[in-house]
Amino acid sequence: MTTAFLNNAYVPLEQATISPMDRGFLFGDGIYEVIPSHYGRTIGINAHLQRMDAGLQELQIKNPFTKDKWVSVIDTLISKNREHLASDYIGVYLQITRGTQMTRGHAFPENITPTIFGYGFSLPAPPQCTIDQVAGLQVALEKDRRWERCHIKSTSLLGNVMHFEQGRAQGKQETILLNRNDEVTEASSCNVFVVHDNTIYTPALDYQLLPGITRQLVINSLAREGIDVVETAISKAMLLDAQEVWLTSSSKEITPVVSIAEHTVGTGMPGPVWQQAITLFNRYKFRLLKNPLF
Repeated sequence: MTTAFLNNAYVPLEQATISPMDRGFLFGDGIYEVIPSHYGRTIGINAHLQRMDAGLQELQIKNPFTKDKWVSVIDTLISKNREHLASDYIGVYLQITRGTQMTRGHAFPENITPTIFGYGFSLPAPPQCTIDQVAGLQVALEKDRRWERCHIKSTSLLGNVMHFEQGRAQGKQETILLNRNDEVTEASSCNVFVVHDNTIYTPALDYQLLPGITRQLVINSLAREGIDVVETAISKAMLLDAQEVWLTSSSKEITPVVSIAEHTVGTGMPGPVWQQAITLFNRYKFRLLKNPLF
């Protein structure tokens, strides 16, 4: 039975319940985070907790726990769920909402206690790092119709869900999004990298996209080997003319894209720059597993 954490208690997930008057349920008024772990050790936990704290500050919700308390909760959820789920790859989902008020109103209420929820789930095994073994993604391409605060990892994900469903309805595994200037923002649940003229690019961070932790880990792992990633605007033309396109997230790590809408990316196969990047990322990731520097 999957173990959850709800308001300072560890309970079976099936028994974890909240009030329908919780503002997370009524308004999507909350923050979430997903922390991956391999073999019982977290990856990028400091960066995940920093991003979560920044999101709480944006929403004016006081962080209910210290860093040490969060680490303890995360480690406990990994430990309790790793055996039950029979997996060495566990993700921990955390969600903090503003809390419950018994009168529904848009204004932030005063003096209510945040609702804290977390649970563990199985992650897929990391992608293979050889060209002939990895399954490339086929993705859709759509106009980004979400709100203008995508840098906040808010629980209000309806826009992302609808974009993901647009792609799924077309038989695709993801959807890459373009802003009003036909520039790449991100995918519905991933960050985007492209290789153009043998240089690696990714959209610069701003309000249009989430500052992905895996995105930053990829940049860090390449920088350690003297490989720069250029953070800049990526036009639709540049995207479709790219030699390679990758998506990054905690669950996908670095996964190559082989087609966008009806357009074939490069040769239609994962490319050599991706293979170099995933190899360096794995090397960096294993360093973090031994010593969580980030």
